[in-house]
Amino acid sequence: MAKDKTAYVCENCGQESAKWIGKCPSCNQWNTFREIRIASDSGQQSARAAAREISVARRANVVGDGIAFSHHRNGGTIAQRLGDISTAAEPRMDMNDSELNRVLGGGMVPGSIVLLGGDPGIGKSTLTLQTIMRLKDTEVLYVSGEESAHQLRMRADRIEGATNEKVMVLCETSIEKIFEQIRSCAPELVIIDSIQTMETETVDSAPGSITQIRECASALLRFAKGSGVPVILIGHITKEGAIAGPKILEHIVDAVIQFEGDRQGIYRILRSVKNRFGSTSELGIYEMQQNGLRPVINPSELLLSDDIAGMSGIAISAAVEGLRPFLVETQALVSSAAYGTPQRSATGFDQRRLNMLLAVLEKRIGFKLMQKDVFLNIAGGMKVTDMAMDLSVIAAVISSNLDMPIEDGWCMCGEVGLSGEVRPVSRIEQRIQEAEKLGFKDIIIPKRNINALKGKSFAINLHPVRKVEEAIRELFG
Repeated sequence: MAKDKTAYVCENCGQESAKWIGKCPSCNQWNTFREIRIASDSGQQSARAAAREISVARRANVVGDGIAFSHHRNGGTIAQRLGDISTAAEPRMDMNDSELNRVLGGGMVPGSIVLLGGDPGIGKSTLTLQTIMRLKDTEVLYVSGEESAHQLRMRADRIEGATNEKVMVLCETSIEKIFEQIRSCAPELVIIDSIQTMETETVDSAPGSITQIRECASALLRFAKGSGVPVILIGHITKEGAIAGPKILEHIVDAVIQFEGDRQGIYRILRSVKNRFGSTSELGIYEMQQNGLRPVINPSELLLSDDIAGMSGIAISAAVEGLRPFLVETQALVSSAAYGTPQRSATGFDQRRLNMLLAVLEKRIGFKLMQKDVFLNIAGGMKVTDMAMDLSVIAAVISSNLDMPIEDGWCMCGEVGLSGEVRPVSRIEQRIQEAEKLGFKDIIIPKRNINALKGKSFAINLHPVRKVEEAIRELFG
């Protein structure tokens, strides 16, 4: 039996050292090194054993399904020439969820490991549980370190109303015991909820510490790559919005997807931060309901009010998040400041950019807003970062300030520069087609985007503008 060893690990960044150091050379923090016990590598051995047994079973049962096993006769992998490697698309597991498949790049890749992060209570466990409930022909092992089996059953009944007989639940935090169960039940998909609650006997520290997270994630990675079984890790985030734990956790996994949204709102956004098997520009939108999360196929229809005719302070923008175009309702309220200092408030939009746009209105257009309160809101609780929203923000502010509604059937897109010019935006054709599909009659676009639309015809009227003043004249005369 191997003799136990000790090492010193930085609690802040995970840097290792053979002896205690006062200041960490990696993150420059003081007094962060803690002594840990390094036992025999039982966690990695359990991962190798589980991966070996499952991969042998998969090679015996699923020969010809497109999964390539290039192993040497002694059990190790062999080198291959780059030209001899197949270029065929990797097989994917359909998750029966159009939005999740979109963000993952078409589904789960065998042997991949995915990290799902998000704020507490945002719906990570609900999304994962309702997804595996739809996988009727897939053996799934759901490992919970936070909830009891009874709590998971109640959540499943609330989401679907019926249980999937092929979903197995394990309430355990020991990584060695988890691999024992994996060897006995041979699942096709493993869910770990959450990685911060897992612990291994190889490390003498509390669950959730940097070393525990790193060692458990490494063992799960070795299992996934060796067996071809995909693994989904649910992770906590810090108050700054980053994944809790060492940065190496994000380097280990194949994909990092973030679940975002306001807990008081009904919409949730699934955003890809890293994806080795697909694009990081994809976006999924869900609507939180009493019985779970419903994928939103056409977000434009839900984000627009049914009747806004005759209301001032409302402008419609053709925005793009990732690769997905949709129309967003921008609401603004301008009123006289009740107190000495005027207020500037933005919900769903960058407040610093709002201040910049108000300064452009003051300096370039001549609208005096210094003594006015300005409140901005993106309808539906959405958070939009697209620069093409600038023109609709200015239009909504002017409409509220003049108390003049924008005519029905108008939408716009364009980035506004500091000199008041309307700068070109990306994916202009997709924005126009989205507005056209929803029945809009007129759209204001940057003039420099016209060249990209030569030879193309649209049923919607295009109004190219070069400066903000031209857009104001188009809208208000």
